[in-house]
Amino acid sequence: MKRPSISIAFLTIALSLVSMPSVFCAEPPAPATSPLPGPAAKGTDPEIVGEEKAVLTAAPNVPPPIKRKHATKVVVNLEVREVVKRMADGVDYLFWTFGGEVPGLFIRVREGDLVEFHLGNHPSSKMPHNIDLHAVTGPGGGAASSFTAPGHESQFSFKAINPGLYVYHCATAPVGMHVANGMYGLILVEPKEGLPAVDKEFYVMQGDFYTKGKFGEEGFQAFDMEKAVDERPSYVVFNGSVGALVGDNALKAKVGERVRMYVGNGGPNLTSSFHVIGEIFDKVYQEGGLKLAQENVQTTIVPAGGSAIVDFKLEVPGTFILVDHALFRAFNKGALGMLKVDGPPNLLVYSGKEVDATYLGESALPGGSGARVAALETEMKKTVAAEPKIAAVAKKISIEKGKRVFAQNCVACHQAEGQGMAGVFPPLAKSDFLMADKGRAIAGIIRGQTGEMTVNGQKYNSAMPALVLNDEQIANVLTYVLNSWGNSGDMVTVDEVKKVRAESVGQ
Repeated sequence: MKRPSISIAFLTIALSLVSMPSVFCAEPPAPATSPLPGPAAKGTDPEIVGEEKAVLTAAPNVPPPIKRKHATKVVVNLEVREVVKRMADGVDYLFWTFGGEVPGLFIRVREGDLVEFHLGNHPSSKMPHNIDLHAVTGPGGGAASSFTAPGHESQFSFKAINPGLYVYHCATAPVGMHVANGMYGLILVEPKEGLPAVDKEFYVMQGDFYTKGKFGEEGFQAFDMEKAVDERPSYVVFNGSVGALVGDNALKAKVGERVRMYVGNGGPNLTSSFHVIGEIFDKVYQEGGLKLAQENVQTTIVPAGGSAIVDFKLEVPGTFILVDHALFRAFNKGALGMLKVDGPPNLLVYSGKEVDATYLGESALPGGSGARVAALETEMKKTVAAEPKIAAVAKKISIEKGKRVFAQNCVACHQAEGQGMAGVFPPLAKSDFLMADKGRAIAGIIRGQTGEMTVNGQKYNSAMPALVLNDEQIANVLTYVLNSWGNSGDMVTVDEVKKVRAESVGQ
């Protein structure tokens, strides 16, 4: 019997399917032959003594220093999860994570250790993932051996040959998208002799995020590939979200303590200019290496996909502000944190008040407004159910949302209580200028204001730039201002802002 012929087109399709990446396969492909010895050979390595499970910690915490004086086998279990988490108050985002956290969990091993790495991809994930550890000497830094479909686990081993502080990240295509969604972290390979002792260690990692909405735009925000390719981040943050290191989440230490920060930059695009306002880095280990490179440094560069270690001693109490010194990222995109230092003053080192609320954004306002907004929205729903007259509750919600906008955009000049700065910035508190003309106040935010003005009998001649805010943000912040610090005004509506914006076109 003559066998049926197979068309060239069908054969081409069949061959292409065989060669496609394993993301299309029900099961991940068998790993390629590894140059590392098998389990039996590992056991005979005279340098490796015993076995232990790695302690992994979420930022800003760091696993304890390694006390042992020998190399061992370290088993690392790390799980990939795709989870919706807070990006900012009122803003949610679908993060892709190592260990459910952004940045991923901190890994600490010793030079010479044999690391047995287990990467699990949670069954709820929608995407395959892998891991590229810059501490690995081997193809893809482990990426070639760790491609893991949802619901599967991969395992590979590597020897920690080179001491240093290394970034790890996902390297599944499109690589930039996986990293931009939060898939990065740090692994420290301690030198055999250990690191100089310090009192406190912290894990701080910067990342840039690209959302469809602008900074602060509420609701669930999706990833924007066009912004990412053009390197136009909506957010630049420390430890995965706006405010992750402020208020109750601030880093804490005491006068006299020596602090070490392991600083990473996941990117995927921006280089960080890491700076602590009011402190000088006594020692800087640049680019993740462990050879002391510089002393008495004000600002250190941390490249995307890179790291640095900074040590400094705390001489005086106060609140010290962590920033990316590309300052619009700090004050307008979220790259800002706090180190709160308790202890007695040292007037020989510094005399004067500590850093005040000018630098702190929303953290300058007691308590933060996120929880109160949620509570008031719940109250509004209850009010609607019982009584259709909801104007009073709606106004409360607008005021709380406006407080958040004010903290992020206005507090530096106008101050936390709206008092302004004498002779420079006019007060918003008990302001006859603001209360006289609501439309003028709206236009001032949309277009900015320059030139001489008289406020409460005092003349001012300064400039306020136009603020990049949407109509709802303008309505909320003006409602907050017009009903705070002795002002008593109406609620500003989105429709009123839209009307003034339309009238402003062409002016």
